[in-house]
Amino acid sequence: MEHLKSFIVINDRTIRIIDDPEVAMFIAYAVVGVLLAFALGASAVLTFTRNEAITASMGKVGVPGTWFPWLASLKAAGALGLLIGLGVPLIGSAAAVGVVLYFIGAVVTHLRVKDYEIAPPVVLALLAAAALVLRVLSA
Repeated sequence: MEHLKSFIVINDRTIRIIDDPEVAMFIAYAVVGVLLAFALGASAVLTFTRNEAITASMGKVGVPGTWFPWLASLKAAGALGLLIGLGVPLIGSAAAVGVVLYFIGAVVTHLRVKDYEIAPPVVLALLAAAALVLRVLSA
C-alpha cells in the first residue's frame, strides 16, 4: 500500500489521497464515463420513442425520421461501450472515439443548416473526449 501513503486529517478522520495517477485517472474516467453513458442512454431512449423535443431538434436540421432508430442505436452502443470500458479499456476507448465522432457529426449537421444551438452536442463531444483521454491514461 505504498501508493496510499498520503493522507489528510479532517475532523479527526483520516482521508487518504491516492498517489497512483493511473488509479486517479480511472476514478475520473469512471465518473465521466458513467455520467456520459447515462446521458447517452437517456438520449437513445428518447430518440427510440421519438420524443417531441428530440424529433423537433433533429427535424430542424434535416435528419430524416428513418435515421432515428439508427442514431438511437449508435447512442445506446456508445453508452454500453463506455460502461464495458470500465473493465475493458480498449472497448471504453473505442466507445469514446465513436461518441466524439457522433457528436462532431451532430455539430457539423447543425452548422450546415445555420442552426447555432450547438451547446448540447459540443458539451457531449467534450465529455466524450475527456472520457477518451482519461481511459487512455488509466489503461
